[in-house]
Amino acid sequence: MWSSLNEWLWQDRFWLPPNNSWTELEDRDGLVFAHPQDMLAALPLALALVAIRFTFERLVGLPLSRWLGVQDQARKQVKPNVTLEKHFLMEGWRPNKPQMAVLATQCGLTLRQTQCWFRRRWNQDRPCLTKKFCEASWRFVFYLCSFFGGLLVLYHESWLWRPAMCWDNYPNQPLKPALYYWYLLELSFYISLLITLPFDIRRKDFKEQVAHHLVTITLIAFSYSANLLRIGSLVLLLHDSTDYLLEACKMFNYAHQQRVCNSLFIIFSLVFFYTRLVLFPTQILYTTYYESIANSSPFFGYYFFNSLLVMLQLLHVFWSCLILRMIHSFTKKGQMEKDIRSDVEESASSEEEETQEHLQLKNGAAQGPQESPTDGPRSRAAGLLPNGHMLAT
Repeated sequence: MWSSLNEWLWQDRFWLPPNNSWTELEDRDGLVFAHPQDMLAALPLALALVAIRFTFERLVGLPLSRWLGVQDQARKQVKPNVTLEKHFLMEGWRPNKPQMAVLATQCGLTLRQTQCWFRRRWNQDRPCLTKKFCEASWRFVFYLCSFFGGLLVLYHESWLWRPAMCWDNYPNQPLKPALYYWYLLELSFYISLLITLPFDIRRKDFKEQVAHHLVTITLIAFSYSANLLRIGSLVLLLHDSTDYLLEACKMFNYAHQQRVCNSLFIIFSLVFFYTRLVLFPTQILYTTYYESIANSSPFFGYYFFNSLLVMLQLLHVFWSCLILRMIHSFTKKGQMEKDIRSDVEESASSEEEETQEHLQLKNGAAQGPQESPTDGPRSRAAGLLPNGHMLAT
């Protein structure tokens, strides 16, 4: 059964243009071609990158964060409350108004005090700036090395300057060792990102990140297996050209060096819009959609590969909208107040507001007349006297 499935999956008509077969891509006369099984080496390499990453963050990222003055804010610990803690773990940190009123009654607190407890409890679990900085520094180093390494690999190749050359004599294009190692490293890195995603900081665009990693891994693996290495290498290089700028911008944002961060943000935005919204559709998508079938008819791999590229472009548009929102805030206020793109997180109330909240109950009794909270009705339990009567107002 397995052999039948394997034979069906690797049919020539799925992966190669018409009138081409796998036998033409066998190594011969000193020429080496891409073989799908070569990508299996990415799995152990991805695990090695995970180990290297944690070592880098501990030995390089953490000392670098201290040198740049990244400081974690001191966070007040909430007082233990079994009822509120159970709701927090089961339902989340944002109960609706009826739930908030019930919880306040059960705990003998006002609505304001209950809301303050949930904000502080959520704030305890928020990742610290040091962790964010270490993650960004690792990605910055990899994307920077990958981009300039890719430039060295592709600089003298004709298809870097003329994407139409990607289809010259396709699929009979021999594999160069440098391109193979760069491709393998890129695939391993994205697999490592997928492995560590549950342990990384969860951001607002978590689902989009997962989709991006899955599409990228599928795109790299498929393009290698179908010997679409030339066009695949252009896609990788184009993405790496902006990713390291994004991570550098995050790092300086965490270090509160706003001038450097703002300058990098402007550069990143310009490069991102040009590469993702101009070059990618006009050069990459155009050549894969039109020029790739100039000398052959469409086949399954043609439709599948273009579908993946279109999905990638939709993600580009999504992130472009986030960046435009950041630019609007930047031009309005003169500086960045949040992380860019995927690091935009939901903000809690300020620490100053939380420190103004004090428990107003002592030994089960209210301490005196108080103003009604502006954000909703007070719990009835908060106004009870020891004899069970309501406090006069």
